[in-house]
Amino acid sequence: MVHHACSGIQRFLSAAVLRVGIFAAVVCGASPCIAGAAADEIYPYRPIRIIVASPPGAADDFFARSLGGELEAFYGKRVVIENRPGAGGLIGNTLLSKANADGYTLGMIGVTRMITELVRDQPPYRALADIVGVAHVASITNVLVATHKLPVNTAREFVSYARARIGDLNYASLGIGSASHLAGEVFSRALGIQAVHVPFRMVSDTFVEMGLGRVHYAILTLPMVLAPINEGRLRPLAVMTMQRSVALPNVPSISEVGLPDAQFDSWSGVVAPRGTPRRIVEQLHGDIVHRLRTAALRERFMRQGSESTPDSTPDGFMRHMENEYLRYQAVIQQGGFKPE
Repeated sequence: MVHHACSGIQRFLSAAVLRVGIFAAVVCGASPCIAGAAADEIYPYRPIRIIVASPPGAADDFFARSLGGELEAFYGKRVVIENRPGAGGLIGNTLLSKANADGYTLGMIGVTRMITELVRDQPPYRALADIVGVAHVASITNVLVATHKLPVNTAREFVSYARARIGDLNYASLGIGSASHLAGEVFSRALGIQAVHVPFRMVSDTFVEMGLGRVHYAILTLPMVLAPINEGRLRPLAVMTMQRSVALPNVPSISEVGLPDAQFDSWSGVVAPRGTPRRIVEQLHGDIVHRLRTAALRERFMRQGSESTPDSTPDGFMRHMENEYLRYQAVIQQGGFKPE
């Protein structure tokens, strides 16, 4: 009887151990999926980087840092701004196109991304096919600025001076194929002159050369030139829009100068590598737009001569970029605009 009782207890314990083992195996097997699902729902759980294909001080850099600070405070995670200037935006834009599509690498892009691809026969990235739109962040005013070494005080005086010295003037840009390069060419055509293009890698070098009078003028975004204008280092002649800017109310618009064909405005927005999960794109869009609607950020943008654009959608911003691409393509093809 004792033998049979012990055998029964052993069978019971063996079955119990087996059941516990099966349950443990099921739980352990399922836990990665459960953990993965939980991790997928929590975004972001590590730092985000925003690639900017332009130097510090440029418009895209200003918007990336302004917005990045807001997102960092909201998420409680670091938002790293990674400036990768050079080759008219080629370096940073290529890096963005090849980044992992996981939501942790974003780009603050603008006109330059389109132009740089359009002016090269075999570009290493595709301006639109490699990315998805997240949020249209801002529209930006460009400004015609000149060195104080030129004997002109107004835009009309500059026009007369330039037309009397065709081929003698030069203008600065932030690199071959940059927005400032195309703006300079559009301006030259509208003015009916030929000017020498002088590309720079860093905007600070541009200001030094203009201060010395070796570079005569440039068309740069207002956020980039507002400080040197206020400090008296550059002379603002016109804003390249049809209306005056709130940030420079005493500076005429390019239409007032009689050169409406020279109009050239810019924009900036957040994008992600193609393949980034849609739910992350939509979450980022909502979080960014919420911040763009705050009075503090709107006022900060306005003081820099730009306007926040919180009413976009990811798809709407993508359509905007597609339309801009076609516009720049027409300008470039019409003017025979090629890298030097």
